[in-house]
Amino acid sequence: GQLPTWLQGILLRNGPGMHTIGDTKYNHWFDGLALLHSFTFKNGEVYYRSKYLRSDTYDCNIEANRIVVSEFGTMAYPDPCKNIFAKAFSYLSHTIPEFTDNCLINIMKTGDDFYATSETNFIRKINPQTLETLEKVDYSKYVAVNMATSHPHYDSAGNVLNMGTSIVDKGKTKYILFKIPPSVPEKEKKNSCFKNLEVMCSIPSRSLLHPSYYHSFGITENYIVFIEQPFKLDIVKMATAYIRGVNWASCLAYNKEEKTWFHFVDKKTKKEVSTKFYTDAMVLFHHINAYEEDGHIIFDIIAYRDNSLYDMFYLKNLTEDFEEKNKLTSIPTCKRFVVPLQYDKDAEVGSNLVTLPSTATAVKEKDGSIYCQPEILCEGIELPRINYDYNGKKYKYVFATEVQWSPIPTKIAKFNVQTKEMLHWGEDHCWPSEPVFVPSPDAREEDDGIVLTCVVMSDPKEAPFLLVLDAKTFQELGRATVDVEMHLDLHGMFIPEKDLKFDTE
Repeated sequence: GQLPTWLQGILLRNGPGMHTIGDTKYNHWFDGLALLHSFTFKNGEVYYRSKYLRSDTYDCNIEANRIVVSEFGTMAYPDPCKNIFAKAFSYLSHTIPEFTDNCLINIMKTGDDFYATSETNFIRKINPQTLETLEKVDYSKYVAVNMATSHPHYDSAGNVLNMGTSIVDKGKTKYILFKIPPSVPEKEKKNSCFKNLEVMCSIPSRSLLHPSYYHSFGITENYIVFIEQPFKLDIVKMATAYIRGVNWASCLAYNKEEKTWFHFVDKKTKKEVSTKFYTDAMVLFHHINAYEEDGHIIFDIIAYRDNSLYDMFYLKNLTEDFEEKNKLTSIPTCKRFVVPLQYDKDAEVGSNLVTLPSTATAVKEKDGSIYCQPEILCEGIELPRINYDYNGKKYKYVFATEVQWSPIPTKIAKFNVQTKEMLHWGEDHCWPSEPVFVPSPDAREEDDGIVLTCVVMSDPKEAPFLLVLDAKTFQELGRATVDVEMHLDLHGMFIPEKDLKFDTE
């Protein structure tokens, strides 16, 4: 096919690549050593490269020829031949776990720099052109967090907004919202955008020892949207996981009797909206978008009724007949919540406070809290992306992978949240990754541009490829076949040529 002539830049993606080291094997697919890969578009041609992230974790494991650094789903143990004192000491030092820097989930842009990220306090700077691994940054040196999301947001000024959890800091467990500025005065040396990191707000956890797990958050023009779900980390279990010989993932529990709480932080005042908004128990990983309309905050998310998704990716479940055998007990559901920030304070108990045309409701309870129920937009999509120029604004289109009852994506979908129409691309044996939307330079409409996705083949005899779709029609424009074994990745970003600073060093 033909690629649009304006498509110049790099599609950079990240995901777990190596699952066996020596004669040890990770328990979980999300634990594998990070493998970066990129497609560079230059004058109608596509170049592919891939490279393992040379994290400290990678180096330690490769040197020992076994897994020696624990990951979320795999607890690693020190060398059994060490003497008893060294052994006792290593048990103690694991109480607050020294987390891994195997940053395998996403790519983040900070100023002119790019970082591989996961959900621990470490990120690794990388060169997007050569995929070389550069310095390691520890968030906890700049802000009191033990974990941070790998789905940050970017505002129009180029700041990065992100959230992390601060575990039992000064006797409190809280969720911290922080901002990283894009650049700093010349005279300050590199890396100092982190030195100028600013804590925007902290939200106390409803439970000191059971903070909510979260993978992403939402943002509108004036607010941050954070969802505290009853899918929680048990801190005491986590601190003793090493001694008990279990992995950290087993310290996550979903309490389906509990409520899911919505927090809205005003970006200007840095204060949380005082009204208590909640909905029923759910598990969510991905926010799609959020915006404000007539005194309401509208946000779209992909939610589950349970946490079965994570369990499916234990490697013991990833067998030949994975697709047939592993069925989700809860299908991902795209939900729209409509939350009235401004409402008649004298409204009767039991009345629906939503005044916008929507089937979503927000009902006033006796105690003044507001119980929200969503409008169901569609089912069976995951890994959602939008035209990021519409982030925090009223929008129409979600690009996503389509998953039915199996967690393996078999199609790419374009969904119109306003009309509920859906377009698909799919072919036999194709497992596409998260679709990335790239706007065309003269875009007038939200879907003027292309969609890029890496497609892995379930038939080993067929070669993987990069797929380029016209975002408007969802027709294939072209594909670039890659003659290597490509891994299933998680997330990534398109970096336009103008954002690549060529190092002359």
